[in-house]
Amino acid sequence: VQLQASGGGLVQPGGSLRLSCAASGSIFSINDMRWYRQAPGKQRELVATVTSGGSTNYADSVKGRFTISRDNAKNTVSLEMNSLKPEDTAVYYCNADARLLSDTLLRKYWGQGTQVTVSS
Repeated sequence: VQLQASGGGLVQPGGSLRLSCAASGSIFSINDMRWYRQAPGKQRELVATVTSGGSTNYADSVKGRFTISRDNAKNTVSLEMNSLKPEDTAVYYCNADARLLSDTLLRKYWGQGTQVTVSS
């Protein structure tokens, strides 16, 4: 499974960005999809999760500001980020638990990361 993330960039504090991630390959199924982020000098942290049924969960630091969503027909996951703060600056990674047609196991796949910088 290949995950291609896009949508990062530079935004002023209080602004908004939308990240998207598309999964491709000979996919049999995708379970949970997630967004992680990693700021310089910090560990990678889980930002948001969406299940195949559409249930969502968020880190406390982004609740009320970020919205994760997915399109199961297109195998995509998005992260709408509002009221951005400088502390949201990080490389954002999409992640999915997926199974290939040729595989019997559910495996974790990662996208390449997209930079989000919040600065005036």
